Amino acid sequence: MNNRKLRWVYAGMGAALVILYFVGLVYGAVRIPLRDVLRILLGTYEGKEAWQHIVIESRLPQIVTALLAGGALAVSGLMLQTLFKNPLAGPSILGISDGANLGVAIAMIYLGAASYLTTILAALVGAFVVLLIILGFSRKVSSNVMLLIIGIMVGYLASSVISILNYHASADKVHQYVMWGMGDFSGVSLSKLPWLAGFTVAGLICSVLLIKPLNALLLGEAYATNLGVNVRRARVLILICTGVLTAVVTAFCGPISFIGLAVPHIARLLLGSANHRHLLPVTLLAGSCTAMLCSILTVTPGSNSVLPLSAITPIIGAPVIIYVIVNRKNIHYFN
Repeated sequence: MNNRKLRWVYAGMGAALVILYFVGLVYGAVRIPLRDVLRILLGTYEGKEAWQHIVIESRLPQIVTALLAGGALAVSGLMLQTLFKNPLAGPSILGISDGANLGVAIAMIYLGAASYLTTILAALVGAFVVLLIILGFSRKVSSNVMLLIIGIMVGYLASSVISILNYHASADKVHQYVMWGMGDFSGVSLSKLPWLAGFTVAGLICSVLLIKPLNALLLGEAYATNLGVNVRRARVLILICTGVLTAVVTAFCGPISFIGLAVPHIARLLLGSANHRHLLPVTLLAGSCTAMLCSILTVTPGSNSVLPLSAITPIIGAPVIIYVIVNRKNIHYFN
């Protein structure tokens, strides 16, 4: 693609990332000037302690969580769309998100657990159980389409179990689970942020190492094999990478829709190319920007109330998907 256009895309995404990062630190129910925010971050602020607490303990971890989670989900969606050659594939397509939901539902509704750590562990266990099931089937099923259908069916089974648990649960436990299911970037504290960052950065590094197999898969499995790519091993690695990223984000932030599904298409539209050498980093940047924008939009101006994240992400994601469906012939998917 045109190098000048590529530089403009990277520069624009980088600028948007920085602007949204600082807007997330400044904007909120309590207005804090940018000058004071910078001083707080640099450790030279000697004013209101409440402002320091808001910026360091609340807004900073929330905006960094959005940055990490958005990038992780977007990259996961891109890899799955390439693997299955399906523009409507996303992180929840294999049932991994539903597995995390089931783990949390069992912990909250059946076991009565309510602590933050228990919720995270339950979500991770549920997600990884489903991931192991999918990996097991991947050894027996050679067709990506069949594996995709199996993942969807596993997700339906998990959703059915969740419905049964909700039916027999008390109202307060159902309410607790529903609130978790709305998604939230503000639930990760500063002390827990390194855990989220460690897992997501490791998963993103692995995704970068998979750029060559991903580009080869664009040309078809037969051609990829001729290029020396072990297609079966590449598929397992992609599933593990996307599974870990999806599981970790869902565990820490709850289920987050549309970012993993819609953002890869935004990156393709910006680049006009399906080359993962540039598509993957642009998708990462676009995912972080989109998640930070959604996090900012959850704050209601002049009010202490915060909108559910699941009410904001479809506003951005749904129009993108509709555009993709209508104009899919003009978008560079797998070439």
